[in-house]
Amino acid sequence: MAAAPVWSVDPRTGNPREQVAVEATAEEVDAAVRAAHAARGALADRTVRAAFLRTAADLLAEAQEHVIEAADAETALGPARLTGELARTAAQLRAFAEVVDEGAFLDIHIDHEDGSRTPPWPDLRRYKIPLGVVAVYAASNFPLAFSVPGGDTASALAAGCPVVVKAHPDHPATSELCASLLRRAAAQHGLPEDVLTVVHGFEAGVELVKHPLVSAAGFTGSIRGGRALFDAAAARPAPIPFHGELGSLNPVVVTEAAAAERAEQIGAGLGGSMTMGAGQFCTKPGFVLAPSGEAGDQLLKSLTETVSGTGSGVMLDHRMRDAFVQGVAERAALPDVEAPVTPGAGGEHTVSAGFLTVPAHRLAQDGPHDALLEECFGPVTVVARYDSADEITAVLSRLPGNLTATLQIATEEADGSAAELLARLTPVAGRVLVNGWPTGVAVAPAQHHGGPYPATTSTSTSVGATAIERWLRPVSYQSTPEALLPPELREDNPQNLPRRVDGRRA
Repeated sequence: MAAAPVWSVDPRTGNPREQVAVEATAEEVDAAVRAAHAARGALADRTVRAAFLRTAADLLAEAQEHVIEAADAETALGPARLTGELARTAAQLRAFAEVVDEGAFLDIHIDHEDGSRTPPWPDLRRYKIPLGVVAVYAASNFPLAFSVPGGDTASALAAGCPVVVKAHPDHPATSELCASLLRRAAAQHGLPEDVLTVVHGFEAGVELVKHPLVSAAGFTGSIRGGRALFDAAAARPAPIPFHGELGSLNPVVVTEAAAAERAEQIGAGLGGSMTMGAGQFCTKPGFVLAPSGEAGDQLLKSLTETVSGTGSGVMLDHRMRDAFVQGVAERAALPDVEAPVTPGAGGEHTVSAGFLTVPAHRLAQDGPHDALLEECFGPVTVVARYDSADEITAVLSRLPGNLTATLQIATEEADGSAAELLARLTPVAGRVLVNGWPTGVAVAPAQHHGGPYPATTSTSTSVGATAIERWLRPVSYQSTPEALLPPELREDNPQNLPRRVDGRRA
């Protein structure tokens, strides 16, 4: 049987653009993983790794025009959005190069022999080593920052792990172009090009997570797809870590005082955030608790004006478009649900933004309205109108895990009166915001892009410097002669690495 072709498709028309590749067979996945496994040793030199990452960033920037053209043709995200995403992606690669240079990620601890302790301490030296080949499953909505050259790939390479990427079918041409740039960067530093390989096809993705030489996996996508791969990773004879970002509702709580103070501003901000990128951000605020009464009405008026002024948008593919249209129609048909601005089909290939409202008490217990507490991918949000603090508490207690949670408070509440609400939001999200909007994830050392299940399948972050920790494991050497120790653990610290010696930072 001939291998299935992989087509690049224009989401603006639904028409195929070009055949990019063919779906990888099980034998081809095996060959890609084995080649990556063989390349592990070449990534051992931290200086070379850092230089490779910087060159990859440079080549992406140099090819900006071609990369953005390819990505826009396959995703319809637009040149402005993609220009920013490419800059973020290049900056992310350079940031991980800095992480590699500094060396703190190695988490070095040295405890010298101490016979005075009970029981006595032997000489112990601990640091972290790369896990091995990492499988990366590219995201649909970020063809650069969360795909072939994105954060999972950058952090894994920074850790010293070769990467095999399962490309997303929504942007195969962009994936191949970016892979060629990263492979060229590797070659420029004497590294095997197979430190980064791309495969295509659903079955290839399944084969990849099951391969015995794959040591860990990173995924960004749907709850259904991510959970299936997570289960496969756990069911292996030797289970592997699976760091999946699956889905998020990203709740927002607006206090009555905040609505009274700045209803127009909050409504406009919410409208801009939930429609950004046609509502296809993983951090889109998809659920809002807003007060009943006049202040809440003013907020909804502002939200209506903002959303009504948003033109029709193109989603990443027609399958997602159809799921959005069906999803909002089912939610809008529920009792007591209203649509001040009706979301749905904007045309044959587009969608229109909108929002739904529902009394908060409808969500306080199990029932058909539970669908409103599930992510609907696309430009829609649900506003639940509450009458009391007890209703806020009841609804928050039923929320699933999220990437973000946002609290909108008034100036007078910033003195600590909102602390109780903040404490209730903290358990349900990995990033908690006050008087901001969650769309936009800064690539910063203190960032955490993760959250309780189903937002993610682990406690790790996929954004920021500490994302590298996913691809490392600690190992300790006990009573080992100096000549046999890795250079990073030797007494004279020839690489001048940050470390803790006998409990103190050295």
